[in-house]
Amino acid sequence: MLLAALVAAVAAVPATDLPKSCSAMSSAHQTALVELYTSQGCSSCPPADRWLTGLDARYPRDRVVPISLHVNYWDYIGWKDPYARSEFATRQRALATSNGSRTVYTPGVFVQGQEFPQWSGRAPFDDAVRAVTASPASVRITLQAEWTEGEVKVNASAVAFTSARESRLFLALVENGLATNVRAGENRGETLQNDRVVRAWSGPLALVPAPVSWPLPAQADRTRYSIVAFAEGEDGRVLQAVDLPLRGC
Repeated sequence: MLLAALVAAVAAVPATDLPKSCSAMSSAHQTALVELYTSQGCSSCPPADRWLTGLDARYPRDRVVPISLHVNYWDYIGWKDPYARSEFATRQRALATSNGSRTVYTPGVFVQGQEFPQWSGRAPFDDAVRAVTASPASVRITLQAEWTEGEVKVNASAVAFTSARESRLFLALVENGLATNVRAGENRGETLQNDRVVRAWSGPLALVPAPVSWPLPAQADRTRYSIVAFAEGEDGRVLQAVDLPLRGC
């Protein structure tokens, strides 16, 4: 009787409400984390946004993990970027400082935590990715995500080898396929397309943090979302990154 009751209770739950899980593990070699700092209020940013979108066709995810972090320091010139967060501007300033720079700007690109102003040149960027992925990983990251209606729960863990004991972990929820009709500012009248946009962010965290949960919009399409995890050393260098598409959850 008890078993029958349990089966009936599970059957009564709509399939969309049942947790769906998926997992990923980082590669044995380093994977390049590409951070684009951008803003919808910046007229020179749309070409960089398109460049970041194009990385999907050029590199498999075990070689390049791109993320787009929208900053808020251009909001004052007329258009408030709906994806901008002050903590992304704070991170960009910290990265700039660790790279010996006193200024931040958009579009700004960092590869493995290192400022990379040559991002638009295909050959220099290919060379940078090749150099990163030629190195063995000093951190192994494992990700497990559970998708339910209205929430995604992430369990992450990282094992650091001898040279990376003091590393820390960051987690991000990224979304593709965003379109915005810009009604003011430098891009007024444009419909901007954005991919790999960071919508939720947690870190710095311990290498084995407590589970992280992020709310999702109603009727969210999981094929548009991924979880990104990366480990960073004390000096700001990114040591490893991994991407988990939620379409498999």
